[in-house]
Amino acid sequence: MNKLPAFALAGTALLLSACGGGGGGSSFNLPVTADTGRGSVVTIPPERIQRITASEFSTLLQANSQGKALRQVAGDPKCGVDVRYLEYRTVGGQNEATTATAAIMVPSGTDAACNGPRPVVLYAHGTNAARDYNIARWTDPNQPASAEGVIVAAMFAAQGYIVVAPNYAGYDKSPLPYHPYLNGTQQGKDAVDALTAARRTFPLIETQDAGSLFVTGYSQGGYVALAAHRELQATSQTVTASAPLSAPGAISLLADYSFSGWPALGATLFTPMLSTSWQKQFGNVYTATGDIYEAQYATGIDTLLPTTLTPTTALYTTGKLPPLALYPPNAVPGPVSPSLALFYAPNNLVRQSYLTQAFNDIQANPCPGNALPVSAASLSTTSPLGCQPLLGFRKAAVANDQRSWLPTRPMLMCGGANDPTVNFASTRATSGYYRARGMPASALTVVDLEDVAATDAYSTARAGFAQAKINTANAAGTDPTQQAQAVVQAYHGTLVPPFCMAAARGFFAGVLAAGG
Repeated sequence: MNKLPAFALAGTALLLSACGGGGGGSSFNLPVTADTGRGSVVTIPPERIQRITASEFSTLLQANSQGKALRQVAGDPKCGVDVRYLEYRTVGGQNEATTATAAIMVPSGTDAACNGPRPVVLYAHGTNAARDYNIARWTDPNQPASAEGVIVAAMFAAQGYIVVAPNYAGYDKSPLPYHPYLNGTQQGKDAVDALTAARRTFPLIETQDAGSLFVTGYSQGGYVALAAHRELQATSQTVTASAPLSAPGAISLLADYSFSGWPALGATLFTPMLSTSWQKQFGNVYTATGDIYEAQYATGIDTLLPTTLTPTTALYTTGKLPPLALYPPNAVPGPVSPSLALFYAPNNLVRQSYLTQAFNDIQANPCPGNALPVSAASLSTTSPLGCQPLLGFRKAAVANDQRSWLPTRPMLMCGGANDPTVNFASTRATSGYYRARGMPASALTVVDLEDVAATDAYSTARAGFAQAKINTANAAGTDPTQQAQAVVQAYHGTLVPPFCMAAARGFFAGVLAAGG
């Protein structure tokens, strides 16, 4: 769920084909009105931030080894990209009116792929600690969104897709004083509001919507993609297909994993973001922040994130948060494996008393779909959330878990089985639930980048990912321990994203080709 750091991709040529179903029509260019409700436009027309030609984009990618590697995975830019900055009206985690911003990336150029009615990709970004995150300014190397933005632009906009990418409420110039992190109801509405507002501006920026909508996102954005798909489906709006990537959709499972001795890399950031968001949503996660957090961190932790500190690593260097120490030394329960011991150290974030409450609640009130490890039985259950936890944090996790609905349009899920940040058990559990509820195998594709033995349309992505891991390890030197650490650190934020995004693009192309 963490931000995408400066990409260091070791790519191989990636040519994907895929299968699926699609959608068509051109009835989505909605008029701009004086409406001030959800999905309305604040600034008309949306400001042009950047216009880059395909040739200029190619030159940009050729400027360093990282860009060259991304180009190998994404392909040569067919289109230039016209970047617009949209401000729209949405709601916060308590259904309060607020505004947020988004990028609209419009393909441009002479290639046939860049002209006429184009399919739309609604893209949701991963977790970022920086309050000033603005994916519309991805060409600025100092912008926190730059690394993720350039991948999205290269993978989708430069290949002929119109991209709508919300920054989310609580980021950029949004006045909301917090971010409704993994609040499924709010995040789904927020993304759909960005899409609705963007479509209203398309006639003003000479953009034609073909009517095909693909919803995707990475990490937190994978969760948001699930929530947005659910919101669109619930409100009878067209979804052609979706691709939640490395998604913490089974957030109740992941929370129970953490409390049971299996914390995620990045948990000292994710946990306070969750407690603040869910406290705003339900009001029962804590009575005071000191119920959960040690005294040295408790004061102000509910207003700490997203942060205005620059760089965001100052959160750790100034002692606002510990980098890794989620739980105290010798905590009970302890780490389930020696490799997780680094999360149990002095100057820890979460109190032993709270960990004890959570673990005892798991034992007394287990959720059937959260069994450790994820088993065939838990994957096939049709009621993974048939539980009644007493702890407010666990109650909120159950309420926001995406194993509570059934997609009716094609979906691809992608990730890596060894992800230390978003455990792949989340993808297995979520896809298992959808299949148990009756989603046809032909409509649900799951890609594990580690499954090199698989032979399908995504084999080249897996091979490229395997080579990228080798290159990352070799760049760290010859010491096996340092090599392994380098791969772990790069796994979620650097190694997986381009290959899962390429898999998603191939899937979407197959859906369009099928025309269903």
